[in-house]
Amino acid sequence: MRLWLLLLLLPIWAHALDETDLLPVDEAFAITASAPSGDRLEVQFQIAEGYYLYRHRLGVAIDGTTLAPFVVPDGERKTDEFFGDVETYRQSLTLTQALPALTSPVNVTLSYQGCADVGVCYPPQRKQLSVALPTSAAPSLSFSTPTGLNLGTTGAVQDALPEDQAFRFEAIAQSADTVLARFVVAPGYYLYRDKTKFTGSAGFTPQSPQWPPAKPHKDEHFGEVQVYFEPIDVPLKIARDSEAAGSLSLSAEYQGCKVNGICYPVMTRSVAVAMPAGKGAAPAATADAASGESLSLLTALLFALIGGLILNLMPCVLPILSMKAISLAESGHGPGYAKKHALWYTAGVLMSFAAVGLALIALRASGAALGWGYQLQQPLFVGALVYVMLAIGLSLSGVFQIGASLSGVGQSLTESDDARGSFFTGVLACVVASPCTAPLMGAALTYALTQPAWQGLLVFLSLGLGLALPFLLIAFVPGLAARLPKPGAWMETFKQAMAFPMYLTAVWLLWVLGHQIGMDGTAMLLIGAVALAMAAWWWERQRFASAAKRWLPTIALIALAAVPLGMASEMRAPRGGDADAYSRARLDELIAQKQPVLVNMTADWCATCKVNEKLVLSRDSVKALMQERGITYLKGDWTNPDPAISAFLAEHRAVGVPLYVVYDRSGKPRVLPTVLTEGIVTEALESATR
Repeated sequence: MRLWLLLLLLPIWAHALDETDLLPVDEAFAITASAPSGDRLEVQFQIAEGYYLYRHRLGVAIDGTTLAPFVVPDGERKTDEFFGDVETYRQSLTLTQALPALTSPVNVTLSYQGCADVGVCYPPQRKQLSVALPTSAAPSLSFSTPTGLNLGTTGAVQDALPEDQAFRFEAIAQSADTVLARFVVAPGYYLYRDKTKFTGSAGFTPQSPQWPPAKPHKDEHFGEVQVYFEPIDVPLKIARDSEAAGSLSLSAEYQGCKVNGICYPVMTRSVAVAMPAGKGAAPAATADAASGESLSLLTALLFALIGGLILNLMPCVLPILSMKAISLAESGHGPGYAKKHALWYTAGVLMSFAAVGLALIALRASGAALGWGYQLQQPLFVGALVYVMLAIGLSLSGVFQIGASLSGVGQSLTESDDARGSFFTGVLACVVASPCTAPLMGAALTYALTQPAWQGLLVFLSLGLGLALPFLLIAFVPGLAARLPKPGAWMETFKQAMAFPMYLTAVWLLWVLGHQIGMDGTAMLLIGAVALAMAAWWWERQRFASAAKRWLPTIALIALAAVPLGMASEMRAPRGGDADAYSRARLDELIAQKQPVLVNMTADWCATCKVNEKLVLSRDSVKALMQERGITYLKGDWTNPDPAISAFLAEHRAVGVPLYVVYDRSGKPRVLPTVLTEGIVTEALESATR
């Protein structure tokens, strides 16, 4: 939409930009097409100086024929104001397209779009070309048959791409000890995750790869498997015998199939990777990580306890704690009642933190690059949490009440005086605490993830105990319990007022989700939210109706709400930002140029990240200092899983975001605390430029 608005407003900007300076589109992007042989089409772009083409807007089609994907080289990565993270081409570009057996001539439809550096983009272009073909025989393909695999019909084999076009393997060095392996999977094909492995050459040994999330697939050859249908980047740690620069021969063994077609035999490909010299020292560690790895178990437990206690002051947790405290005051029961429910609430918190901790410890041990709050990288989880917060708000507002038969589930999340209600409130408190990071948490979590599993579990339990501690104190310290307000008519008004923080929490989660799945996905989820609200309304309206009249429409509406949730969770939004997008190549380029750099690893669901950016990094004084000192600001967005960012976090032994690293002119990194002040940032930036 922004692109077309830009084009429509172009005449208004005539005073700032002389349109006569813009080349006609055919001069900016001169196109020729030829067929050097009967099985190959080549399309050449000559791109004028000051202009560029988008990779994702390129397309080739031949009348009456469905073509395999064209071969296109990698472009220059950039963060575009219109399309987010893209690849572009300058000067010249040659596309190679495999051709079926056709007669001469062939009518080619070429689609493309490009822009000028002055800030004007041309509309999408479509060009018809007629290309004469030389006389040649149609190409043929042959495949060796892997044991036990069905290659399908002869026609399926003939239509399949050659191995290196269906699955292209590439690799580049990201750092002295990290290689980024890339598999370019053609559309209509998929790559097996569990049949892919790496080997190195003398002096270089690949470690556990950091695989991006794969998709489950029921395969006719191997049953339930994890596969990739799209190109993937796989960060790969490299253990090296020497810090000297050298050449790594990286070999990949892999296998894939065509959808509803043939399966290829196991392929092995090798690429040469130039590995830079190491710095002869251990990787830089975060301030929290460095302290975390040097902690004793007792100190780590204390830090976790204090960090959990501070979590109660975070805006994402306060509504839950206040809601439960008021429910105790409203009950009017004695001290025994309060103690019972405090213990159940604590049990819910501790079990939830234990489950999250064990999952995180197990996944990181298996090679996954995950950190605190990793579950919020999943749009399905965030969307479900939006529904939960909306349901709680509607219940507190009096729209509906859950009957006794469901008190252990529904009311557990709101004002239930059942013990199970307190338990599930503790579970909810852990869930909403995930996006928050408190001081001292980083050191404690780093310790938990670098020590034996039983010690890590103790740290997570101590973190949960800190979160539950205020509720325990209210219940078990008579002086504090006596200070709770007396029950009265005002309690109902206050309970209804507490619905609005729940609605605000749902809005915030929806904002996070919008950055993950885009506006279309957000609108779809809002439709589901309306269906959920209708279910709550109908449930309460039919309180005295028959079970069938009450239950069936309610279940149908809840099922209707689940459909857009599932559909929206598969969508992804284009990413952009006010800073340069982080990439390892860009960082290495700036370090080689002896440029100071500030790297900010953040996520939309990270509350601490957003507070730091709003109160510190976005201040005019900080921006002015970075501009004055020539400091480049790189931002890595971890809202959705990103292997490159995960590799950077692992390099600095960070357990999650936020992570702030300042590189001086010599390339030496300095890691800042997770909670920033203007003084901390200013001092670090000034020091990096001395």
